[in-house]
Amino acid sequence: MGNPKAFLDIHRQEAGYRPIHDRIHDFGEVEQTLSTRERKLQASRCMDCGVPFCHWACPLGNKAPEWNDALYKGDWELAYRLLNSTNPFPEFTGRICPALCEKACVLNRFNHEPTTNREDECAITEAAFREGYIQPHTDIVRNGKKVAVIGAGPAGLAAANDLNLMGYSVTVFEKNESAGGLLRYGIPNFKLNKAIIDRRIALLEQEGIEFRYGAAIESAALSQQLSPEYDAVVIATGTPTARDLKAPGRELKGVHFALELLSQQNRVLAGMEFTKDERITAKGKDVLVIGGGDTGSDCIGTAHRQGCKSVTQIEIMPKPVEGPEDPQNPWPNWPRTLKTTSSHEEGCTRRWNINTLEFLGENGKLTGVKVQEIDWKPNPEGGRPIMVEKGKPEVIKAELVLLAMGFLKPDHPQYPDNVFVCGDAANGASLVVRALASGRQTAQKVNDYLK
Repeated sequence: MGNPKAFLDIHRQEAGYRPIHDRIHDFGEVEQTLSTRERKLQASRCMDCGVPFCHWACPLGNKAPEWNDALYKGDWELAYRLLNSTNPFPEFTGRICPALCEKACVLNRFNHEPTTNREDECAITEAAFREGYIQPHTDIVRNGKKVAVIGAGPAGLAAANDLNLMGYSVTVFEKNESAGGLLRYGIPNFKLNKAIIDRRIALLEQEGIEFRYGAAIESAALSQQLSPEYDAVVIATGTPTARDLKAPGRELKGVHFALELLSQQNRVLAGMEFTKDERITAKGKDVLVIGGGDTGSDCIGTAHRQGCKSVTQIEIMPKPVEGPEDPQNPWPNWPRTLKTTSSHEEGCTRRWNINTLEFLGENGKLTGVKVQEIDWKPNPEGGRPIMVEKGKPEVIKAELVLLAMGFLKPDHPQYPDNVFVCGDAANGASLVVRALASGRQTAQKVNDYLK
């Protein structure tokens, strides 16, 4: 630890966001960066704890004290080598990870000013690309065995990367036109510029991974087609089915799943064209987002950039506790506290304990949504609390509704022994960092099986 007293003298400093009046007019990344000097000072705040709870909290087991120390001392290449030893794609998590490590940081318990691990991670990786520390591996010794990976999201990419470096010939099958999964088609460009994904995919291709796009592989085809042709198959297809809301009026024009808007907007930014009838846009409309998670937040930011009139976000569950501490999940666990994102800061009415009753419309077009305030009572038999009516039904004006209520965990048939499932496809919808960890773990399982 280069400066053992830094955490006492230096306060946490975040890079912050671009001004609201500037960022809502484009899809450029909203987060700013610190200078090299400021970034080193932030890295110096890491206490190199005897028990590194950051390491414990990170699904990838990132060794934050080690690479923060290297960063503080100015050894950016060593910092990247240490970071990359556990994290295959730190340029992704450095931008969009909720930073479980920071909530588990001892400084978060001490004064709620944890080390800026996520931002440090991003800065280290960008410096590594910029300085040429990241080069394709050209000395991979092939072992003669072939592995197919179905799905080019974070879990599939992590599995493919590790297996390729182990010497397997890896082919990635992706149903969409480009790789990335929800990194590309779910997360808005203002949080993750897609050039960041393209840069990594180009590197993976140089290292020998083959990508086949527009290739949707059904589970029934595995045993008939891929399983005999490849020594092993990894399924990393995510959770493609969004949770629906079967309320009256669901068929009205103007009611969409969140990913319909998000994926289309990202494709538009990539140059794809849509007809007027196909285009989903919030321009000039009152927008209602149903669902209080990160996907709903992404819809809010996208709606603002499309020129909406207003945005309201409703959530059926109670409002989370405010402040840095959650009595139900004390440190070093992840606190389920109220989260205000950059998109929320851009303008949004947020409401909790709201149940959706009916979608209202005229001439087949959405005009509003009938909702009702509810409450949750303890279930005398245990288990899920009981929902009870509280307020009178009311109508929220809306010409566009976006359903952001999560995704359904997929069911899988019985696969042959050489087929492995990872990421959200195996565990249900979760974080990118957990998908990366699952992909790496599955690659090791494939290697153990084939050996």
